[in-house]
Amino acid sequence: MSAEHRPEVSGADPDPGSAPGPEPLPGPAPVLDPGPAAAAGAGEPVTITVCPDGPLLVRGGYELLDGDDRPIDPGRATVALCRCGASSIKPFCDGSHKRARFRAR
Repeated sequence: MSAEHRPEVSGADPDPGSAPGPEPLPGPAPVLDPGPAAAAGAGEPVTITVCPDGPLLVRGGYELLDGDDRPIDPGRATVALCRCGASSIKPFCDGSHKRARFRAR
């Protein structure tokens, strides 16, 4: 298989001479340092947009915390948070609200 057609390996170290990084934590939503995605919005006002019959869109200088007050890395500057409870990647939206025919009251 040529290099152009090989799938990219996530977490591959671009510098083969450097030490390997830590092993990823098991589970659907790893708890990590908020990283550059959260830092990019630092100092910006947080806005939450309610999508009709859909998720909450969160933008700005937010920080997501798990039930033990540990940061969750969202991986991006804007996130969609599930409101319907049917998402398989909670707390994030995966579009399940459409299949579940979620209706906000």
